Amino acid sequence: MTTPAVEFNGVGRHFGSVRAVDDVSFAVATGEFFSMLGPSGSGKTTCLRIIAGFEQPDTGDIRVGGRDMKGVPPYERDVNTVFQDYALFPHMSVADNVAYGLMVTGVDKAKRRERAFEALSMVKLEGLENRRPAQLSGGQRQRVALARALVKKPRVLLLDEPLGALDLKLREQMQVELKALQRQLGITFVYVTHDQAEALSMSDRLAVFNNGRVEQIGTPEAVYENPETAFVAGFVGVSNIVDGAHASRFIDGAHAIAIRPEKMLVLARDDEVPIDGYRAANGTVTDIQYHGSSTRYQVTLDDDVALHVTVPNRDLSGRLKVRQAVQVRWRVEDVHRLRNGSS
Repeated sequence: MTTPAVEFNGVGRHFGSVRAVDDVSFAVATGEFFSMLGPSGSGKTTCLRIIAGFEQPDTGDIRVGGRDMKGVPPYERDVNTVFQDYALFPHMSVADNVAYGLMVTGVDKAKRRERAFEALSMVKLEGLENRRPAQLSGGQRQRVALARALVKKPRVLLLDEPLGALDLKLREQMQVELKALQRQLGITFVYVTHDQAEALSMSDRLAVFNNGRVEQIGTPEAVYENPETAFVAGFVGVSNIVDGAHASRFIDGAHAIAIRPEKMLVLARDDEVPIDGYRAANGTVTDIQYHGSSTRYQVTLDDDVALHVTVPNRDLSGRLKVRQAVQVRWRVEDVHRLRNGSS
């Protein structure tokens, strides 16, 4: 059995009465792109800092490559970190920034330069080695930070919201490039983000954090399609969450459930087209949001339960109107019971 790249076993980190990390356990496979996803204050960045050695756990233990990290300082760990704010030295050239870690560890100048140029080539910055950080765009500075982290060939690369300062188009481009680079190098990436779309598109697996604990771990598809808790259903994408008192019309039994808006249909009330395998309920359109490729309808059912239904914009001539009487339809197999739902 292959030794995991990173292991957390019952790890806790407390700041006074605040449990920033509360009994967290997970393992990251060697060569995996693993994301820690959650809102601010959920514990994901503290976990990253524990891996890096910037924080020490109060309880539990952490291993990197099978080695217990208790008491091991950051500079002796086979990891490196890419930060959101780049943390580049403004007075140094790009090449010297990239080679800095090698210089500190005593690598000779010729070897440093060779490896710095290799790392810059990986991130497509050939020809910019003599520039200063101030002469680069935000995306180029992020690539320099990435090259500096990769130049030491760490076992694990830690990335703390590395694309957060970039505009949308550049962020999406860098997501593709980062994932391609990770596949090319085969290095384990542990990636922290609050951006659900980023985590879903880049990760092999992801852990969803909330209040210092891991709510769910799985592939992006598994977490999105089968959320286990109300928090995961609401944070990873958009979900209709219905409490146990109103859930019986959606699924047999009184148990809190979630269903994704794109899994539902909304039709005019008088539309009698039969659709096998679907249940139906009557309601009224109370809000409409146009999202370019799709339209999201808010429909309030006759028992005052409000649902969102997302419809692709194939033909805008058939759009519904606010206050229009409608019916919503869904399949029972698209409804998910929530682990922490009330009955």
